[in-house]
Amino acid sequence: MSLVTTLKDAQKDAMRNKDKERLGTIRMVLAAVKQREIDERIELDDEQVIAILTKMVKQRRDSQSQFEQADRPELAAKEASEIKVIEAFMPQPLSEEEVSSLIANAIESTSASGMQDMGKVMAELKPTLTGRADMGKVSGLVRTYLNK
Repeated sequence: MSLVTTLKDAQKDAMRNKDKERLGTIRMVLAAVKQREIDERIELDDEQVIAILTKMVKQRRDSQSQFEQADRPELAAKEASEIKVIEAFMPQPLSEEEVSSLIANAIESTSASGMQDMGKVMAELKPTLTGRADMGKVSGLVRTYLNK
């Protein structure tokens, strides 16, 4: 079953259960997916939907930290609840050991020898790690591996 279908089923369940917060967040996700489909005139696959979910979580984390700094706990709590709902539809995150193992394998398979090969390594990792690890942290790890 595709991720969009799962989201639509979750939307129906939230309507039946009268869970307004969950319903609002799921509608927001489906609207973002639909907007991208219309803008690009394509039907999104699960990988592209996961990329949208990842972006939405990142945006909410940024907003949450800004609300906490501005002493607005009620708005920070709303962002946190939206993050929780969105993350329920994302794949399980990988552990640091698994990420390190995948980086080592990618470096070996691309025969990377230095920083000039970072693009090749990241291109190898991206399909596997999208939505399952913070790509910013992965980039930093790849950089340290290649500088050894």
